[in-house]
Amino acid sequence: MKTTETPAPVPAESGATVSKVGVPAGTDTRQKKEGGVLNVFSHGILIVWAIMVVMPLVWAVMTSFKTDGDIFSSPWSLPDRLHFENWSRAWSDAHMSDYFLNTVLVVGGSLIGTLVLGSMAAYVLARFDFPGNRFIYYLFIGGMSFPIMLALVPLFYVVNNMGLLNTIHGLILVYIAYSLPFTVFFLTAFFRTLPTSVAEAAFVDGASHTRTFFQIMLPMAKPGLISVGIFNFLGQWNQYMLPTVLNTDPDKHVLTQGLVQLAVSQGYKGDWSGLFAGLVMAMLPVLAAYIVFQRQVVQGLTAGALK
Repeated sequence: MKTTETPAPVPAESGATVSKVGVPAGTDTRQKKEGGVLNVFSHGILIVWAIMVVMPLVWAVMTSFKTDGDIFSSPWSLPDRLHFENWSRAWSDAHMSDYFLNTVLVVGGSLIGTLVLGSMAAYVLARFDFPGNRFIYYLFIGGMSFPIMLALVPLFYVVNNMGLLNTIHGLILVYIAYSLPFTVFFLTAFFRTLPTSVAEAAFVDGASHTRTFFQIMLPMAKPGLISVGIFNFLGQWNQYMLPTVLNTDPDKHVLTQGLVQLAVSQGYKGDWSGLFAGLVMAMLPVLAAYIVFQRQVVQGLTAGALK
């Protein structure tokens, strides 16, 4: 009759303690301490960064409800009461309503055109192989590295020769051309992450390339479209150099030009309270757009990494 002998436990070396999984005891505690220190440090950096970003915005909003005297006498204190007349004065007397309308027309038209043309170009470059595919793609990439300062003078003459100087639609076309390189670069990478089986099933069912793109692939690319749309919206809404060069008609100024005009129009009698009210007016649409679509922006940025 055989008996099974249980091997005697091997004694641990003196001064060393071994855990159940063969890891020296105390390693988990040390890792937790290191992780806690790292979390405290990273959270501290994030808090400092948040304060640096939020405080100027809060101060600008608070200052927009003060009088000019309170701005200089007590710049960091709360307003004694909310002076909404600053906002009404900036909106009507400083013609911020006209500037706001012009900006909505320009940015709205250019944003729609950029997303439509950029998504179509990106879909073709991402899904179809043809001679010159990579060359066209790198041309768009090269457009991202071309400084806009170098193009201002020839761009002025091109727009002037086309009869589009000092026009809303001329500025829209320039904004579209200015935003297309980044849009194509972003959406090309995004379309490559989408499954091809859905498009192949649509082709089998008899759908054309146009119908497949607009009814199937474009809705699937909604997170990427929202993300690149937000980035383009921020850049186009805050654009100052292009409208300054290409749009010198005061009746067709955009918000950035209107704020500069408001700052220098009264010489030494600057309307500081109205200026801050106009600044907050220009800032609120951007903040609202990002707050509403912040989740879609994160989804669009991480879609390629999570694929």
